[in-house]
Amino acid sequence: MLSNSIKFVFEDKIKEIKNPDPNETILNLIRLRLKKTGTKEGCAEGGCGACTVVVGELKKDKIIYNAINSCIAFTTSLEGKQLLIVEDLIKKDGSLHPVQSAMVNFHGSQCGFCTPGFIMSLFAMYKNKTSYDKKTIEESISGNLCRCTGYRPIIDAAKSLDKNKADQFKKNEKKTISLLKKIRPKNICINNESKKYFAPRTIDELKKIIKKNENAEFISGGTDMSLIVTKQKKDIKNMIYLNSIDELNYIKENDKYIEVGGTTPLIKFEFIIKKYYPDFNRILKRYGSVQIRNVATLAGNIATASPIGDSLPLLLSLDASITIEDFKKKTVIPLKEFFIGYRKTMLKKGQFIRSIRIPVFKKNIFKAYKISKRIDDDISSVCASFNLTIVNKKIKNIKIAYGGMAATPKRAFYCEKMLLNSNFSEDIIVKAQKSLEKDFQPIDDMRASKNYRIEIAKNLLTKCFAEIKNNKLIRLSY
Repeated sequence: MLSNSIKFVFEDKIKEIKNPDPNETILNLIRLRLKKTGTKEGCAEGGCGACTVVVGELKKDKIIYNAINSCIAFTTSLEGKQLLIVEDLIKKDGSLHPVQSAMVNFHGSQCGFCTPGFIMSLFAMYKNKTSYDKKTIEESISGNLCRCTGYRPIIDAAKSLDKNKADQFKKNEKKTISLLKKIRPKNICINNESKKYFAPRTIDELKKIIKKNENAEFISGGTDMSLIVTKQKKDIKNMIYLNSIDELNYIKENDKYIEVGGTTPLIKFEFIIKKYYPDFNRILKRYGSVQIRNVATLAGNIATASPIGDSLPLLLSLDASITIEDFKKKTVIPLKEFFIGYRKTMLKKGQFIRSIRIPVFKKNIFKAYKISKRIDDDISSVCASFNLTIVNKKIKNIKIAYGGMAATPKRAFYCEKMLLNSNFSEDIIVKAQKSLEKDFQPIDDMRASKNYRIEIAKNLLTKCFAEIKNNKLIRLSY
């Protein structure tokens, strides 16, 4: 079944938009078309949280509530979902939702610009979590910035929430589930003036579209791609949305590797990777806010090929590989061969990343560090990752990778060569630090100077050595 419209649940009804503009953001839909002005625009890049809304998705007869940044999500991505905005939290009799009441009672708002976003982030926490400890609360609002109230009264408001979930959404759940089930899955094809949008339901259907539209841009979470529209003020003329394909949203585990589907959100992946590589999970917590991790993907991070993409040095040091596919064939490529220049990869027109395979090193030591100007939701100045095996105090296997040190995320081959088969000692670490100057010639930019970057790279190598030697984490924020 092919359709040129999208359907979603809003205000307890199925809303249909025929032939929507593929480049329209959910934020613009809410403010300009639905005429609801509670949701605010702050940064237009998913960094401040003022635009936060909650999207409900039906999973096995249960509604999962995800906070997202509406400023960088397109209206078309609402297909088959429920849209909840801050105005929806007020009951029909005018009484406030428990989250709103808590914010009032604990003086969690001053100018109020950021308040709707905080409320929606806390609402998602309220619906999804069974406990509201400090760690849970801080993570839930890590993507929301406040310039005047400060965070203590907002955290106090969150702590005060009753864990009884019997709000109006719980009471109305059966009706909402019924409405969501009425929206039948379908392939979507939209032609809006000069812009095309496709949302296939299967990989076979995707290949048919690719064959006729090789120049189309692939989009999944869109946390990077959407900035073409919101920051560069350009149109994406031809777009293929991958997130409707269930076959690409999966994680497989066995003794040798973890395989992650191309559209698997980071929020799902981070729970799995924590069992194998806790530092990978820690970096993902700092990669972006909950709003970002609810939609962003490893495949998207790889395909955009940013030299400061946080997952990329980690995947490089773990010797990950990716499966690339087009309408003809599949190709498996080691990730270390994938990046060929600044924002350039081996991906050709019409190719998409089907999956990422991460080896499981049961006896290895894995360390990863991110240096940025703030802890949460910030771009790296330098990101470093170390994967090594030590046998009888000798380094038998080692892979080191850095982000922010070159035009691409890159392995430190000179440094690796210096350390391989050496005694694990302070002397060899000092020599290896010097070898990093052969591996990298970083640049000055707004985030860090070249001298700072090379010094930090050396220091992170020393930090890795110190943590392994003392069998202890040396961290400020964990």
